[in-house]
This record gives sequence, C-alpha cells and structure tokens, in this order.
Amino acid sequence: QVQLVESGGGLVQAGGSLRLSCAASGSGFSINSMGWYRQAPGKQRELVAVRGGLTKYADSVKGRFTISRDKNTVLLQIDSLKPEDTAVYYCNAAVNLGGLTSLYWGQGTQVTVSS
Repeated sequence: QVQLVESGGGLVQAGGSLRLSCAASGSGFSINSMGWYRQAPGKQRELVAVRGGLTKYADSVKGRFTISRDKNTVLLQIDSLKPEDTAVYYCNAAVNLGGLTSLYWGQGTQVTVSS
C-alpha cells in the first residue's frame, strides 16, 4: 500500500506565498509522475501542475506556481497568491506497484487566500 501525505496549507493574504509538500510512503513501488490538483467550493477538481517526464502547469498558475520533485516527494511553491487560488489542494501520484500502475491521492490540504 502507498500513502501520500500532504502538508503546508493555510491562510494567507493575497500576494503572499505558501509551499505545499507531499511525500509518498510504502514499499516496493516506483512513481511515474507526481502532481497537484485543486478543488474550490462548487467546482470540479482541476489540474494545477504535474511533474513526470515533462512538467505541465494550468494556464491560471503559470509564472506563479513552481512544482519540483525529488524521488517520492513533490513540492508546490505558490507565490503571488490570489483569492481565486482558494481551494483544497490534493497531491496525486501515478504509482507502479505489483506490476500495475494506479493513481493515488492525498487527503488534501486547505489553502485560503484572503483579499
């Protein structure tokens, strides 16, 4: 079994910064890609950024968010926060375990940006 544990959310004023962290734990697995999604109240979950062979960002966060990855840990540096960035942020990983590739999700961490 693989677990993803996130940390780093919180309440911040517009223009501020946060850094989210997600670590994968378990044994006998490897990871193809790791990324971040977010879900605002009343909206669908959306991709924020993903880091695998390539790095991809949502247009709405380009230039403000930076994703980085070191083995089984992925970080999301969030700068110049806007109120519309308020959401629950979820870590995601494409994990190879026992010959199968599955998507795993973290429990989510709340980011709230005040204006």
